[in-house]
Amino acid sequence: PRVVHTGGCSCRLAKLWPGKPAGNFQNDDPGVSKAKKQQDVNHLVERIYERIRYPDLQDIANAFNPEADTSMYSDDGQGVHHLMNDMNDHILLERHHLFSLFNSRHRREALMLFDVFMHCKTWTCFVNNAAYFREHMNEGEFLYAFYTAVVHSDLGTGVVLHPLYEITPHMFTNSEIIHKAYTAKMTQTPGRLPFLVEGLLRLPSRLQGQAILLGLSNWLDVVDELHWERIIREGFAPHTSYKYGGEFPARPDNVHFEDVDGVARVRDMIISESRIRDAIAHGYVTDKDGNNIDIMNDHGIDVLGDILESSRYSPNAQYYGALHNTAHIMLGRQGDPHGKFNMPPGVMEHFETATRDPSFFRLHKYMDNIFKEHKNSLPIYTREDLEFTGVAVDDIAIEGELKTYFEQFEFSIANAVDKSDAVEEVAISTLIPRLNHHEFTYKIDVNNNNDEDVLATMRIYLCPKNDANGIEFTWDEGRWYCIEMDKFWKKLAPGKTNVMCKSSDSSVTTPDSPSLHTQMEKADEALISGDELDLHEFERSCGLPHRMLLPKGQTNGMEFLLLVAVTNGEEDKVIEHSEDNEHGGTHSQCGIRGEKYPDKKPMGYPLDRHIPDKRLILDIPNIKTTTVKVFHELHQHEDH
Repeated sequence: PRVVHTGGCSCRLAKLWPGKPAGNFQNDDPGVSKAKKQQDVNHLVERIYERIRYPDLQDIANAFNPEADTSMYSDDGQGVHHLMNDMNDHILLERHHLFSLFNSRHRREALMLFDVFMHCKTWTCFVNNAAYFREHMNEGEFLYAFYTAVVHSDLGTGVVLHPLYEITPHMFTNSEIIHKAYTAKMTQTPGRLPFLVEGLLRLPSRLQGQAILLGLSNWLDVVDELHWERIIREGFAPHTSYKYGGEFPARPDNVHFEDVDGVARVRDMIISESRIRDAIAHGYVTDKDGNNIDIMNDHGIDVLGDILESSRYSPNAQYYGALHNTAHIMLGRQGDPHGKFNMPPGVMEHFETATRDPSFFRLHKYMDNIFKEHKNSLPIYTREDLEFTGVAVDDIAIEGELKTYFEQFEFSIANAVDKSDAVEEVAISTLIPRLNHHEFTYKIDVNNNNDEDVLATMRIYLCPKNDANGIEFTWDEGRWYCIEMDKFWKKLAPGKTNVMCKSSDSSVTTPDSPSLHTQMEKADEALISGDELDLHEFERSCGLPHRMLLPKGQTNGMEFLLLVAVTNGEEDKVIEHSEDNEHGGTHSQCGIRGEKYPDKKPMGYPLDRHIPDKRLILDIPNIKTTTVKVFHELHQHEDH
């Protein structure tokens, strides 16, 4: 099943933050419209590496004193005092220096600013602090803290965040493209620069399952996991540069893991892994006080996740270490493990660039296998665990064709090029092929043989049927490569119900954010006209893009199992009237903003545990599978 790791972009900092301030402050600025908030955010993130270019924000940055009126904060200014003390003592990371979330110092400083934002009672407080610290703190620390605060603060409700590939394009494009962009500007030649995609397609880190299916669709074997005592076979050259700090380092083929000075020894990684696997084998984790925490239950994976990520919730970080974070750094530094050449951090130390390293996927297979080992240690589900009394799935069908294609996507890289009053601006963009698919609809016939209405949880998965050699996966092997396609609640009346669900309504996905230029235009127009800003469908900042819901197919069709499990919604639900609540949209992976995860069942249920016999699934009336084919069009679609 598609696993949501706590190492995702916004949730990592949220897990570190000790808690949400008391009270809800979203209505404390009744005069601030959604359009004004959006305009403020647009202006604050534009050309993040340069000084603010808007006079109102410039005035705030120059005149505002974050400590002058502590009544604007819910913690009476404690957080801002700590941050200002460090800034006045000149111990914060300077501007125009490299920022990495995997660096504990950088992470702590970003958290301090995040804390200031989260304790603001009003939008005025929020934006004033943003303008001030944007000018006084490292750009990377500011951007990360600002983005995560907009996501998690009530004050950020309704604000649409911008795609990072436009805000920091140098992290997403090759050095050659950046060089051509500078040439285009200096010669005053507007350009659409083709982007050469080498090696793997650039997938977000949470798409490990999609990466495996992409490989299978190209007749590649399932990726093998990384081993600390074996060679790293795949070398690579990222061909990417930092905005400040030089080129990302390369790594040759067939290198052995070496100790990384100032980070960890290879032996430390093996010991941490061994301790975690011992905990799985024993069925409990030992906290720092010597107490045992049972993990042989549905919530054990949460404890295991806290240990692997080593968040502040880790019960014993000193003993179990920080395996996932440290592994990223260890792998990223193998090109210069002892600092002999004073190379900057590798691509593995940034979420934006990590998938440029083909070994990223081996590392995450290694991490996934630890979770899988835990899941396989739990008792298998019994028939009673899986059945929904009186409910049966009679038929599953797809309306429309399951077909993928590549499209040419264009996005602006103007922010990659420094601005100068002496040189006119020109339109500079890059073109990159990206995966998309045609829309389709699920048609599910469900029979409720009970005498009354029942609440059902509809769970839809897509599972590869065969490996790269055409050999059919066993159920227990193939289930780990299944991806969740949708999950929603539905009231079933007695008798037959035909459930129709569009792929575009999936609880897993969200639409691509509009470009920075589009968002600026819409916010400005709304402020001038007085109309309500209409960007509601883009407000959700967490989820896979709609276009990546369906894995790449094959020209003659790639076979998958489509599985629908209809389970007892009354037992599963966390919130009342779940059938009438979209739970913020992409709740399957992201939960609900500020609330508990809406499903009591584990992620991936009922495929998350060992399946020794396929009859365990196939003989359950409320679970049904059908074979479908996903096709792929060879020609690329027009620019999008």
